[in-house]
Amino acid sequence: MSLNLQQKQAVVAEVAKEVAGAKAIVMAENRGMPVAAMIQLRAKARASGVYFRVVKNTLVRRAVADTPFASLADKMVGPLAYGIGTDPVAVAKVLNDFAKGNEKFVITGGGMPGHVMSPKEITALASLPSRNELIAKLLGTMQAPVAKLVRTMNEVPAKFVRALAAVRDSKQAA
Repeated sequence: MSLNLQQKQAVVAEVAKEVAGAKAIVMAENRGMPVAAMIQLRAKARASGVYFRVVKNTLVRRAVADTPFASLADKMVGPLAYGIGTDPVAVAKVLNDFAKGNEKFVITGGGMPGHVMSPKEITALASLPSRNELIAKLLGTMQAPVAKLVRTMNEVPAKFVRALAAVRDSKQAA
């Protein structure tokens, strides 16, 4: 079923709005995918904060024109699904994990602002820890010296209490 002009303009505006705030776009060929699998992928994408949509390539080309993602227009060939998001690792992870379990879903490429990425680069990006994991590691690293200082300072009075307890026990035994 084809879209009329107003519907096409609405789709282009919606995709352009997502692209404006995006840090990454991943394209995947979805030829022959069952509907149930695509519904699962959409749910996973939504949970990860990734905008996922199957759109005609001509409409996406119009949406990415005059953006840092304009160089992707040459790669938009065939039946493609688009994952767009502000966290490049999350976008790559969601689509790459789904592609591992579905041979009909093939990542064809993608990009970050001003840089076109190959499927291998997207797979490498998906293997990186997510932003939240990196923040947790950083906070753990920053917290470790402070926690060690507190444990060390707490050991002085604890050692004194243990010494007093040992003296008390020795007097009671004598």
